[in-house]
Amino acid sequence: MSTDDGLTTGLTGKRVLITGGTRGIGRATALAFARAGAQVVAGHSKDGEAAETLAGELTGLGAGHLTVRADVTTAEGARKLAEACEERFGGLDVLVNNVGVDGHAKFGDLEVADWQRLFDHNVTSAYLVTQAVLNLLAEGSSVINIGSSVALRGRPFSAHYSASKAALVGFGRALCKELGPRGIRVNTVAPGVTESEPGGDLPPQLRERIAAMTALGRLGRPEDVAGAVLFLAGDASRYVSGATITVDGGI
Repeated sequence: MSTDDGLTTGLTGKRVLITGGTRGIGRATALAFARAGAQVVAGHSKDGEAAETLAGELTGLGAGHLTVRADVTTAEGARKLAEACEERFGGLDVLVNNVGVDGHAKFGDLEVADWQRLFDHNVTSAYLVTQAVLNLLAEGSSVINIGSSVALRGRPFSAHYSASKAALVGFGRALCKELGPRGIRVNTVAPGVTESEPGGDLPPQLRERIAAMTALGRLGRPEDVAGAVLFLAGDASRYVSGATITVDGGI
């Protein structure tokens, strides 16, 4: 059943691909799209309870949804997702590049392998998946990259994470200009510390300190970020492209 409202108008029947779709922000976003009447393909890297329960929840919200295991840090995995979308939907209206990992290291101790791992997951995956589905994106589609607010303000002991998320902002700004003639919009959502996300499982004292730094006095929830994603996918944002929307409670 559709739950379209003024902020999500136009999502009914939309064909949506979400990477990293079984946990945290990805899971909340997949379920929000399904509730709004969209058809969802959710990518995930590992089989297990999270993938199984998401598949069950999506089925409970309507037919036509699909979960697909694929490693989107590889071209082969990105093609696998694209082929699944083409077979199931014949095309796409929304792509959400949500795959990402966190990392902490003193810069002087930062290993090349750790730097590469974060860029593979946080940047290269977005490049590979977007390129793989490029010919599937319908005119007027929306591409939404999930970045991080640290891209805009930095975070100590996380130069690799901050840099990788900042790269997504530049990626979105450039791609929106290239795909704009097709009516395709490209935007970035930049969450702050979010419950159930990598980096969100913090000691109580640190949680309280970060929450106190926000204007709203709490950490973010996956559903908060999902709301911004649905806004960028819907008709209410039809003239928004190349933007970075920060969802961090005003930190």
